[in-house]
Amino acid sequence: MERSGGEALAAQLVAEGVSAVFGVPGVQLDHAVEGLYRERDHIRFYGPRHEQAATYMADGYARVTGRPGVAMVVPGPGVLNAAAGLATAYACSSPVLLIAGQIPSHQIGKGLGLLHEIPNQAEVLAGLTKWSARAARPAEIPALVRHAFTMLRSGRPQPVALEIPPDVLAQREAVKLEAVPPAEADGVRTGPAAADLAHAARLLSRAARPLIYAGSGVLASGAAAALERVASRLQAPVVVSDNGRGALSDRHPLALTTLAGRSVLPDADVVLAVGAKFVVAAGQLAAGARTLVINADPREAARSRDAAVVMVADAREALDALARELGPNAKARCWANLDAARADAARQVAAVEPQAAFVSALRRAIPDDGVLVSELTQVGYAARVGYPVYEPRTFMTPGYQGTLGYGFPTALGAKIGAPQRAVVSITGDGGFGWAMAELATARRYAVGLVTVVFNDCAFGNVKRTQQQEFSGHVLGTELVNPDYVALAEAFGIAGVRVDGPEALTEAIGSALRAGSPTLIEVPVGEMASPWPLLMRRTAVPAAR
Repeated sequence: MERSGGEALAAQLVAEGVSAVFGVPGVQLDHAVEGLYRERDHIRFYGPRHEQAATYMADGYARVTGRPGVAMVVPGPGVLNAAAGLATAYACSSPVLLIAGQIPSHQIGKGLGLLHEIPNQAEVLAGLTKWSARAARPAEIPALVRHAFTMLRSGRPQPVALEIPPDVLAQREAVKLEAVPPAEADGVRTGPAAADLAHAARLLSRAARPLIYAGSGVLASGAAAALERVASRLQAPVVVSDNGRGALSDRHPLALTTLAGRSVLPDADVVLAVGAKFVVAAGQLAAGARTLVINADPREAARSRDAAVVMVADAREALDALARELGPNAKARCWANLDAARADAARQVAAVEPQAAFVSALRRAIPDDGVLVSELTQVGYAARVGYPVYEPRTFMTPGYQGTLGYGFPTALGAKIGAPQRAVVSITGDGGFGWAMAELATARRYAVGLVTVVFNDCAFGNVKRTQQQEFSGHVLGTELVNPDYVALAEAFGIAGVRVDGPEALTEAIGSALRAGSPTLIEVPVGEMASPWPLLMRRTAVPAAR
């Protein structure tokens, strides 16, 4: 049937199962927004106050649901504002589609100084995505959207982008929508080569001290159950990366954080790294340890030149196959120091106060299936290794991108994706300042997110470094903040100020029961450095 480009875009998004789009309208997107309006019974449009929040919200939505998140922004400054969210999604293997506006097709690349024009926007997007394209006609849009979703659901999930100029969105022509194969709903998965699988199983079966290092790829592929089967059959400890927390419950006797993992990594003779970059941890292995790699991203797998086996495969497919290959009979292993490693890690976390007490307060308040979105704040750093995580997709960080300010808007997207679950955002006053205007978004869409702001009137981490390493010189790190309780009330949401961990637990519990957007301020002073938790090696001896 004849459709405008904007109508074709919206209709194909509906066909792909999209129910939420996060975006900021603008003149180049008028016909796309009209198309979404026509599909408003199927897709809800969420309009944040900043393009950066649009991609962060799409990222949070994707990570909590496992389904692609969709953002839409105008070209030029809109794309550049959204780039931080794209970069974070790229680092954290999050399936986000960015629909980017453009200037009119016949004027692209001419440098005429049109509204929102920037040089080489396509190259900007290509550097932050694993696939990007530009539509030239309305009839091309369904196939391009179809391909975008195939890419999002295939291999390593990372962002993709589609540019659509305004004339293409406005033009009408005969358009045929693309059918979505039912088999793709759960992702297009690649299994391991049989010879590699058999070799890996032999090495693991013969190992005296096999170990598994699990990254965010386990979460992305829904491989938590398969991971547990392999670990149990091998009786191998599982060191879970900071960005893969929840791949194995911290209640499991074989689960270790990266902090506890430092005690045991040097004693492993065979290590299976699955869905992880495995860069820092690899440096902790003893000479002669054999490494086996499972990664859906051929580029990451190619870095593992010294590995005994490299499988370019989906984590769930590979682990399921490996569990079958290993069989049900596990031999006795020589790991006797796992409890000691965990106890030593707990002692190290407990020594970093008051962060440790606040981390415990958060865990007491948040249900097992509740989501904690951890920002780059002093409590957040400690939470990476000190906050117990019991279920997949319940703990989020910005990964290696370290995007300050990502937390609050990402948590909004997570809550929209999981409205029946508790979602809590923790942030410092520095990071919260990036996106505090999104309190309006929380109010407008009644997003029942609980946001905790630890307020030390500073970029606390940088300030401490300045003081300790540069003769006490402080520059650019002291902040002037609003009255956060009054700010929340000005936006029409609940605001409360608490003092101490016990009061924080009570305030979060009360806010979760209320189910409405709530801002909790926690005034704090200078805190102990969390870096020993994240960077120092532990000295717990191995017990063989």
